Amino acid sequence: MNSSLPKTEIKPSVCPLDCADTCSLDVEVADGQVKRVRGSDANPFTRGKICAKVAQGMPSQVHGKARITQPLLRSGPKGAGAFEPVSWERALDEIYQRFSDIIDRFGAQAIAPLSYGGPMGLLAGGSMDKRFFHRLGASLVDSTPLCAGTSAAAWESVFGDVGGIAFEELSHSKLIVVWGNNITACNLHLTTLIRDAQKQGSTLVVIDPKRTRIADSADLFLPVRPGTDVVLAYAVAALLEKEGGLAAEFIAEHVSGHEAFLDSARQYTPAVAADICGLEEEDILRFAQYWRELSPAAISMGVAPERNRNGGSGIRAAFALPALTGNFGQPGAGVCDVSGYFPVDSDALSRPDLAPKGLREFNVLDMPDHILTPGDALPLKAVFIYNHNPVAVHPRQSLMREALQSESLFVVGSDVSMTDSMAYADVILPASTHLEYGDLYQAYGHQYLQRSEAVIPPVGDAKSNMEIFRLLAQRFGFDDACFSDTDASLMDQAIEAGSMEAVIGAPASQLPIGTALDVAQGQPESLLRGAQPDTPSGRIELFSQALEDESGLGVPAYRPLINPRAFQVVTPASERRVNSTFGALDTHIGDMVCEMNPIDAGALRLSDGQPVRLVNEQGDIELPLLLSDRVRLGTLYVPKGAWLAESPTDQTVNALIPGHKADMAGGACYYDCTVDISAA
Repeated sequence: MNSSLPKTEIKPSVCPLDCADTCSLDVEVADGQVKRVRGSDANPFTRGKICAKVAQGMPSQVHGKARITQPLLRSGPKGAGAFEPVSWERALDEIYQRFSDIIDRFGAQAIAPLSYGGPMGLLAGGSMDKRFFHRLGASLVDSTPLCAGTSAAAWESVFGDVGGIAFEELSHSKLIVVWGNNITACNLHLTTLIRDAQKQGSTLVVIDPKRTRIADSADLFLPVRPGTDVVLAYAVAALLEKEGGLAAEFIAEHVSGHEAFLDSARQYTPAVAADICGLEEEDILRFAQYWRELSPAAISMGVAPERNRNGGSGIRAAFALPALTGNFGQPGAGVCDVSGYFPVDSDALSRPDLAPKGLREFNVLDMPDHILTPGDALPLKAVFIYNHNPVAVHPRQSLMREALQSESLFVVGSDVSMTDSMAYADVILPASTHLEYGDLYQAYGHQYLQRSEAVIPPVGDAKSNMEIFRLLAQRFGFDDACFSDTDASLMDQAIEAGSMEAVIGAPASQLPIGTALDVAQGQPESLLRGAQPDTPSGRIELFSQALEDESGLGVPAYRPLINPRAFQVVTPASERRVNSTFGALDTHIGDMVCEMNPIDAGALRLSDGQPVRLVNEQGDIELPLLLSDRVRLGTLYVPKGAWLAESPTDQTVNALIPGHKADMAGGACYYDCTVDISAA
């Protein structure tokens, strides 16, 4: 009798979601279905533990009611979600015909990809798809302004293209600064490292507008007002100069522009900074004391500080603190950043050489404008949405929805689930989940490279991104040899030639599954550890002549909000979703609340649990109120990533996010959102 039961197997995999930890997984499979997902011990950093949102959500995402399992053609009004199933051949023909008509009338640059951070595998996120759009001659779209683009630009301006320190080095740090990084929600395993370091005597400082869980165990918590990080860092720098805390010899040898930087810093006395940042003056003094007395010191910088008009300036100013105190070079000193450890050859994967010369490139935040109000520029007439849910993620949600609903725009979508964005598509192609294909995974929260294989066959007619764009290339008649590359070949091309062979004696496609390769073996060169700053001066640059010439921001600058409304809204990571992933699951909704300090609520006669309305010039949303003394005064917290079905006003908080850009890299200013609040 037992022989008739489906055989259960435990298969190794890797979490593909946009999270720093990139956990190793054990997937329980029976009868071709995912039954359970748990953490595995393969990755020494994640150590068998995963977040509840993945453990609870991944099986339902693969097999749930929102799963797209066959190609679809729109059969009703745009946005209504009315579709009819068709064959792959019919769907590909429709895309080919519509794209060809657009190219004949407007040229290929009237077509653009709209992708971002869905599956984070090297193949699914930037191989055959990039090759297809390059070969097509479509417009180039910079998606980094949605996240990390401003941070990357700030890093480049100060340090150049060199790596930082591994997170595991925090065990050597006497001072650990977690700056705008809610690690318990989106960098979970770093928590253990930090708490272990604290047991050995490390001092922890947490800087965040909300008292997060890691802040509960901090020696100093600084609830900074969003957008004022630059002022806090400047004030600390001025105190270091005043109290003899500068590392003169290190600065003389490795730093340039410190005079101009400190000249700007001196205007921010502790009293002035406390007023702007909404902090206690004595806490700023204490923070400066830590930098003066504790070394080695390290910073774990999140992306939250970039999400405002002063984002680049705030991060540059924060990076100046270890430079001014000589905290580079020794173990446990510097800024955590492992991106330089992975020898990824992105050009080999994406093949930019396939693209015609002179293609235009624009900021992804401007895509609605290129559709609705292009002016004298070539209008966009088609977009291909994949690895992305722009309706749930972008600022100016209403404008994005208006653009996607335009009858003059042909929309192709490819996704695992029927998202809010897929509802606007004319053609939908069913995408495989990462459990249905193999891929190669780097991480941005640790230094371990991992490979996965499919643990179940494709669900329905779903196909991987690699296969979808191979089929499209074939349908469009692209006979370049690179479109025939297998997934194994793509993995081998993804890593710089010879890098894997030198470590494991085999190419990347043969990296054993269920293992994690430490790419920091042999101590790769990083900042002031075999590699000098890759800046014009060859030093850490606290003044940038390039930025001075480009924008007048040779040194960081603070700009106040113009005509803000009563409350500033912060939209942090959700405890139930990864960005907007899992938003279709009943088990992963219900956290869409507005958190507010009880003192603020009392002044407005608002009570816990009552519906409230958040309003600004862009829209309004209705949410239940949750009172919490973890939230700083004057600030509201609404988790990001909600889908429209959760909103009684048919808008999520992204409808309230403004469209202006940060001071570097054109970054999105999610945390510059201000609103008025009242009872609903």
